[in-house]
Amino acid sequence: MMSLPDSSSPGAGKALRGLRVLEFSAGSVAGQYGGQCLGDLGADVVRVDGAWTAGAACHAAFNRNKRSLSADPHTGEGRELLRRLCSRADVLIDALPAATLDGLGLGWPELSRAAPRLVYARVVPAVMPAGPAPQDAADLLAEAAGGYMGITGGRDGAPSRLGTSALEALAGVNCQSAILAALFQRAATGLGQHVSTSVLESEIAFLANAAVECLLGGPQPARWGSEHAQQVPYKAFRTADGWIVVAAGFQNLYAAFVQELGRPDLAADARFATMSGRVQNRAALYAALDAETARHGTGDLLRRLERSGVPCAPVNDLAQVFAHRQVRHRGMRVDLPGGRPGARAVLGPPARYSAFAVAEDWMAPPVAGEHTESVLQDWLAPADQVAPLVP
Repeated sequence: MMSLPDSSSPGAGKALRGLRVLEFSAGSVAGQYGGQCLGDLGADVVRVDGAWTAGAACHAAFNRNKRSLSADPHTGEGRELLRRLCSRADVLIDALPAATLDGLGLGWPELSRAAPRLVYARVVPAVMPAGPAPQDAADLLAEAAGGYMGITGGRDGAPSRLGTSALEALAGVNCQSAILAALFQRAATGLGQHVSTSVLESEIAFLANAAVECLLGGPQPARWGSEHAQQVPYKAFRTADGWIVVAAGFQNLYAAFVQELGRPDLAADARFATMSGRVQNRAALYAALDAETARHGTGDLLRRLERSGVPCAPVNDLAQVFAHRQVRHRGMRVDLPGGRPGARAVLGPPARYSAFAVAEDWMAPPVAGEHTESVLQDWLAPADQVAPLVP
């Protein structure tokens, strides 16, 4: 069940206006990110803080557009309060260790009987051979066990993890997607359901062509760093003042690339005249190209290659990313009013909608328990004041 706010309420025109989401996520990036994705679109996402709360520096990154309620599940009063809130929720996100909510009588078997329209979304913590992984190690262990680390890193170096907890965030996106699909089906059947995902499943599904080629009997993918197995030149090149990536494997692009470097002889050289030759002789070609790109400034080389139609881009640090004209144009930094100092700048939305301004009225990440009173007042109103979800 969910209440429908009046048209002056924050987010009133957004796609998930009025949807009630109860989030039990503690330190799970996947659970928090899934809830944040729903909150971005106007859902009333209530993060339950209390016995499970895990302090983390990434709180500001994964908890915008949520309210926070404190409840003590170890008391009878706290458990009863949580049961009442669950009965009023449209969606429950459970990213806690296995059986935590079951032990409180708040697992799927109990809640599906008490609230048959509830969509119960389980985000399974990373599980390794030795058992559940601690939250702060979930992404690292999943990357190793699920294959990404095995194909990431320099050609002759050690395996490398991704630069952020990207696969946990991906699991959060999959959680959101599963929730929306379940809500869509509920519109037809009137019934909720249990959906689940995990970091490991999300990672393996995201291996895409690398995994499918292996399943079809192909070779194990190798680590190539920024290089490409079948295209040369295709990698990051050091310049006089930074780095640039160039994807010029195809013949016309290769010819234009070496022309701009002042080395047309590299296009005529029999060793490098064809794609197969460049792949076979990549070490010799890269030795020559590396020496040439190092003689140019990044900006100058970018301008020349762009003029010639050669695919290229600077390897930006994050300050440069947010100074980029396209990033600024698309509003990928949003400065929120209020909130704690240092928690007001958040990332912008990855998609836009013609029917509503998605970042309008976004809220800063909450302090634990900040909204307990207002949530109880809004969610636990008399039943006749709570409108049913649109069928």
